[in-house]
Amino acid sequence: MNLSGNTILITGGASGIGLAFAERFLKKGNEVIIVGRREEKLQEAKAKFPQLHTRVCNVANKEDRKELYEWVTSKYPQVNILVNNAGIQQRVNLLNVDQDWDYYQNEIAINVEGPMHLSMLFIPHFKKQKDTAIINVSSGLALMPGVWVPIYSATKAAINSFTVSLRHQLAQTSIEVIEIFPPAVNTDLGGAGLHTFGAPLNDFANSIFQGFENGELEIGYGGTENRLKGSREENLHGAKMAWEGFLKNNPDFIS
Repeated sequence: MNLSGNTILITGGASGIGLAFAERFLKKGNEVIIVGRREEKLQEAKAKFPQLHTRVCNVANKEDRKELYEWVTSKYPQVNILVNNAGIQQRVNLLNVDQDWDYYQNEIAINVEGPMHLSMLFIPHFKKQKDTAIINVSSGLALMPGVWVPIYSATKAAINSFTVSLRHQLAQTSIEVIEIFPPAVNTDLGGAGLHTFGAPLNDFANSIFQGFENGELEIGYGGTENRLKGSREENLHGAKMAWEGFLKNNPDFIS
């Protein structure tokens, strides 16, 4: 993937990992479009980086996704890279399901339906161009689930599976398919303050861009690099140990 001279669409680009990627793509001489659900967050991002193009879009909504595709390909027909980054994370006690299904289904719509549908929408457009890429931001929890976030972990496992299939099906096209496996990163994913223990955002983003430079198609960071190489037994054991550690720190979670 060329790292300069592109027109790049980033979902969930107003904060966290998405904005960190947008900043680095801008510095490398790209045109960058970010989308998100909240206008005020998009404007905050644009105040930091005036070169950004912005649009409100809820990727959980099918019609929003279609309208986004039509708007981007009409206004920026040179668009050649899609970064499926938007995602939410919700802790769920499966012994005490206290929300309507819509609450849980929204996580699936954003994390799974969004990237799958957007990828399928943009493939015909990308096939006509050179040096195109679809970048899916997955998670280390795709490989070793976080038991306290069971729906999130399942959505990321689905994206991992979809990305592998996408890469094989597009192998004879100009479209490169890249998957990123973040660990816990110090962002507001899941709620403010929940991931302050996570990897520093700038260190993580710099490392991922080094992976882009190296031409890697599956890019981990820290412990997720080990999970990519680990056996199923090792990852299952890791999930059990992480769950026990979570319960020790959150003893009321399943009470």
